[in-house]
Amino acid sequence: MIVECYSNYLICVGGTWNPPKYRAIEKLLFIPTESEIDYLIASCGNKTGTFLQLLKETGARCGEAWQLEWTDIDTERNTVCITPEKHSNPRILKISQRIKERLLDLPKTSKYVFGGTNLKTTTRLFERSRKIAAAKSKNPRLNKITFHTLRHWKATIEYHRTKDILHVMRLLGHKNIKNTMRYTQLVDFGEQDYTVKVAWTLEESVKLLEAGFQYVCDYEKAKLFRKPK
Repeated sequence: MIVECYSNYLICVGGTWNPPKYRAIEKLLFIPTESEIDYLIASCGNKTGTFLQLLKETGARCGEAWQLEWTDIDTERNTVCITPEKHSNPRILKISQRIKERLLDLPKTSKYVFGGTNLKTTTRLFERSRKIAAAKSKNPRLNKITFHTLRHWKATIEYHRTKDILHVMRLLGHKNIKNTMRYTQLVDFGEQDYTVKVAWTLEESVKLLEAGFQYVCDYEKAKLFRKPK
């Protein structure tokens, strides 16, 4: 990263150099458990906890969520409209009744849901609460959780749930699917139990798909579908 930054700087100023050769070490993203995330959310104050819950449910970047305006919340459909960062795509994301109520309970002191203040202040408060929570629970893994970690967690969980990489790509607002592919093998969730259904007609197949079942294969004249229990 430093080598690349310095090389780009020299291009701007017309300089040259012989950059050292190195091999970047790729590390897997840290994915906490849901119980660790929920414990950390419960350990924070109302505003910070609500912010974390929104990140957990939507997978939005922290800057995108921080710029959320009251007019971006659709209370009838339980959705939020995300204005993109980093040249990504805008998107409308589903939220739970719980987080909707928490958002609407925040003080309305600005057109921004979280007040429009500097995100760095909330980051410092979060880091302080995180340190206390890690010490209290004797779980140092909590100290590895950042705002962006919740985006990684959401993407990983959604891919595990749907096995649909295009769905995850749309959820995150990625324009390049290569950025999304890294979430496909992050966590081994082990064996999973499924509810299996058989459809003999087009109407039965449509009903199963609408109920969240995934098509598996044909068997004789039937179609097999499954859904995680």
